[in-house]
Amino acid sequence: MESIGLDSENYLFSKLGEYSNELPHLISRRQFNDRRKLTANLCKEIRERIVTEIDGGEEFFCIDSKPIEVCRIARAKRCKVGKDDYERSPAFGYCASQKLYYYGYKLHAVCGLNGVIHSFDLTKANVHDIHYLQDVKYEYQDCSLFGDKGYIGTEVQLDLFESANIKLEVPYRLNQKNWKPTFIPFAKARKRIETLFSQMCDQFMMIRNYAKDVNGIFTRIISKISALTILQYINKMNNRPIGRIKYALI
Repeated sequence: MESIGLDSENYLFSKLGEYSNELPHLISRRQFNDRRKLTANLCKEIRERIVTEIDGGEEFFCIDSKPIEVCRIARAKRCKVGKDDYERSPAFGYCASQKLYYYGYKLHAVCGLNGVIHSFDLTKANVHDIHYLQDVKYEYQDCSLFGDKGYIGTEVQLDLFESANIKLEVPYRLNQKNWKPTFIPFAKARKRIETLFSQMCDQFMMIRNYAKDVNGIFTRIISKISALTILQYINKMNNRPIGRIKYALI
């Protein structure tokens, strides 16, 4: 479903209905949704194993975040998603790169230079990017991490280096005292994750949201990233560039 760009479960089951003779024991849409949510963590574990097969032993990573909008700001007060669970409810946030305010979540991701997402997390939109680094230092060690200006922080860089020997590379702001031009290879490496997010928004329609609850949103994100990883793995097995995910099933 995710791999071929179908973001509507209703449309998926309408198409599957055409093959009722070949699929006599097809479950209902409700059962599909229930099982999909129950097996989300299992899906995540399987994806992590595939990542190890594709990109194990990586020492250089890119980190970035992507806004996941739940609904328009004008409808935020009427939105019922997460109203019964404050810890996981959406919030108002600001995306500096797109210069817009939105209501929803923020996807944090770490990928290798080959474009494989190693880890990710979904937080409220008002959580600053720099807070995700607290999770990174427990998952990674002895590596280099490339981020954008949102991850600037001397104390954070020192903490990552001392606790996990992680070297965080970020571009300088123009008003910083010890300003230096951006090292070109670092800038090119960081674009890898930006290209990855663009692919997620294009083929997997990540910024579209049809879920009615928090579990549905989280499950859809896991499904989309898992589908991306599987397509990359198929390309690797067929000796193709892993980034050409649109051609993986051809």
